[in-house]
Order: sequence, then structure tokens, then C-alpha cells
Amino acid sequence: MTDPAATLSIKQRRRAATAASLAASVEWYDYFVFGIAAALVFGKTFFPAANPAAGVLASFATFAVGFLARPIGGIIAGTLGDRRGRKPVLVLAIAVMGLATTGIGLLPAYASIGLAAPLILVLLRLVQGIAVGAQWGGAMLLATEYAPPGKRGLYGSLVQLGVPIGVVLANSVFLIASRVAPPADFLSWAWRLPFLAGVLVLVLAWYIHARVEETPEYRAAEAKLAARQRASSPLRDILRHHLGTVLLAGGSFAVNTATFYILLTGTLDYATRDLGMSRTTVLTATLIISTTQLAVIPFAAGLSDRIGRIRIYAFGAAGLLVWAIPMFLLIDTKSLLWFVVASFVGSLFLSIMYGPQAALFAELFTAKMRYTGASLGYQISAVAGGGLAPFIMVLLLESTGTSMSVSGYIIVLSVISLASIAVLARRARAGAAVPEQATNEPEIPSADRSREAVGDQP
Repeated sequence: MTDPAATLSIKQRRRAATAASLAASVEWYDYFVFGIAAALVFGKTFFPAANPAAGVLASFATFAVGFLARPIGGIIAGTLGDRRGRKPVLVLAIAVMGLATTGIGLLPAYASIGLAAPLILVLLRLVQGIAVGAQWGGAMLLATEYAPPGKRGLYGSLVQLGVPIGVVLANSVFLIASRVAPPADFLSWAWRLPFLAGVLVLVLAWYIHARVEETPEYRAAEAKLAARQRASSPLRDILRHHLGTVLLAGGSFAVNTATFYILLTGTLDYATRDLGMSRTTVLTATLIISTTQLAVIPFAAGLSDRIGRIRIYAFGAAGLLVWAIPMFLLIDTKSLLWFVVASFVGSLFLSIMYGPQAALFAELFTAKMRYTGASLGYQISAVAGGGLAPFIMVLLLESTGTSMSVSGYIIVLSVISLASIAVLARRARAGAAVPEQATNEPEIPSADRSREAVGDQP
């Protein structure tokens, strides 16, 4: 059967890929400004406490709430996206994220409205979590299902670039805000400016709605999906026949999400509060390091198109295992140079994993259940790894008094990830990446998932 994407023009492919990358970038920007504010602002503004560590723990707990909501967003969006289309769900997710982020920027502090302030903050963070849980699958599929043959990894990496772009944007606006406002004004009002910019994403939501068509693979599947909607549910099929694949996907990515948020928010708190490093210096270093990911992520993804997703993916996970202890030994020197080296190498291994991840997860599931399956796998890893990572890091540091406990935490997650990757690789070699169960799947052509995952070219 002909590839449904084979007749698309270069202009159509580029427009879809650009829209997907922009969608991911603005969503992650909105999501990451919360993480930076959780480390620098929220403990003092919304969770006042005599003990600074208690305020930070409360702030990071609120940060983690968004991760708990992400699987809910993935389930809702996955079901709708597999039944109604990728594009409308993506547009809705972008709009909801923009409104929630703007709401945080307008939220009065604890000193003004008391307990209502942290309660509303938690609710808005939940909405952010639902929105980002819905967004990733839609943006990832918009890019990969428009990809030309043999370039699914590269096109998927354009969505993955949304993470470093979001980090760069979030760090940049916080740096600007901290530069233009004195410390008292920064805590009073300047921190709100990065959140108020969230309303601008509504323009992008309108653009995708008006100018980007539904993905070709979904359109090819739509007629068969409509005929089978009553008899089949993507979520039910996933839970009955593909739950193991979802859990393995989540386990494979846990170390990546945990280490990423440790470097993004955990070390920001640790370096400024415990090591006495300058907030502006640490933000600048994170900003510079994040820009390097813009080159590494597509390089790793393109390489995965040639030699296999899992080989590249596993190399990144193994690198995090090896680097976990040296990374914190270098950070503990309190030297800016060694802090940059430690964070850069860690980010390098993160990028190597993150590049092929979108295509790898897409290739684990057929078109009918891809939004649901890939989203669930990603969001499970976000909850298990990323959401609690800064909170666990503070607990480990406070209880043990040594950063080596954080290194141990990363090592444990690395072992879990490598074990999950090994099982996925064994399934791929056996041709069982997508088990042939009685799932009423439409016969939609896709990349040869089992062969591509281990690097054999069709």
C-alpha cells in the first residue's frame, strides 16, 4: 500500500513540522517558567515559612502536581486525538496552556488573599499539567506523520527541540526580569512578566487551526476509525493489549525526565541556596547550555534514522549512568566553570536520548492508538521521573547532607531505563514491538517499526 504521506509537497511537510515545533516550544516555555519560578519565587510568595527549605519543598510539591495531571491530559487527548484527529486536540491544548499560564501571572500573592493563593496556584498548575500532557502527543504526531520516508526521527526531533527552546526562552525572560527589576521588585511583580506572555500562544493556536491540515496517516485511517469507533476504544485497546509496551516506554525515559528537571530546577535551587552561587550566573549558564541542545537533538535523531533508534537511545541512558557521580562532584566545587562542564555533559546525554525519542515512541503503536499509547508512555515517565525529581532532590540533600545521594537516585533510574530499553530491543528484534492482538486496528501503513528500532534498514 502507498505511504499516505508520499504525495505531500515539501511546503506542506515544512509547514506542519514548523507548526509542531512552535507548538511544543510555547507549551514547554509556559511549563518551564513555572519550574524556574518554583525554585526562585513561589516559596517566598505563595508558601511563606520560617524554614527556607520548607518553602522550597512546598513550591516543588506544587511543581510536581502538574506532572501528576499529565497522564490525565494524555488519556483525554489521546482518546480524542485517535478518534477526532491530531490537530483539533493540539489547538485546544495550546489554548488551555496559554490561559492557565496567564492566570498564574495574574494571581495575587499569599499576603493579599491568604490560603486562596496557593490553592489557586495548585489548580492552575493542574491545568498546565493536563495541557502539556495533551500537547506532546499531538505535536509529535503532527511532525512524524508528515515526515517523508526515512526521516521520521529527524522530523520528530523538531518537536523535541521545543524543550531546549522553551528552556532558553524561559531562562531569557527571567534573566531580563531580574536585570531590569531590583530584588524586591522582582519578588513583587517582575516575576509575573514571563507568565503574562503566555497569552500570546493563542495566536499560534489560531494559526494551526487555520493553516495546517490534519495528518495524512490519520486521514487515511479516518474512514475505518469512524466505522469502528463504537466497537473499539484506543484507551481500552492500549490497556488490554499494549500496557506492557506503554510501561516499558515510560520506564525507558524515566532517567531522562528526572535528570532534566534536576538540572533545570533542582540544581538552580541547590546552587543558589546551598552553594551560594549567583542566581543570574546559574540562569545564564543554563541558558547557554540549553542552546547546545538545539544542535545535538536533531543530530542524534538524524543518526537514529540511519543506525536505529534504540542504539542511540541506549547510549544516552548509559551516559547518564556513568556521569551521575562526576556531575555532582563537579557541581560541589562551587566553581562556575565546573558547574558548566557538569551540566553540559549531562545535557549532552539527555539530548542524545531525547532526539530519537519521539519517533521511537510513535513507532511502538499503530495509527489508531498512537496518540494514546505514545502520550501515556511519555507522561508515565514524566510522573515517575520528572515530576518528583526536584522534590526528591531537596529531601535527599536535607536528609543525607550529601549530593551523592542525588547521584544514586539518577543511577537507580538509569538502571531502570536501560533494563526497559533492553526489553524493547528484544521485542523489536522478535518483531513484537506492536503485538498482533485482536485489537480491531485499521490497516494503516507505517514505518517498519520492529526493524527500524534496532537499526536494520528495510
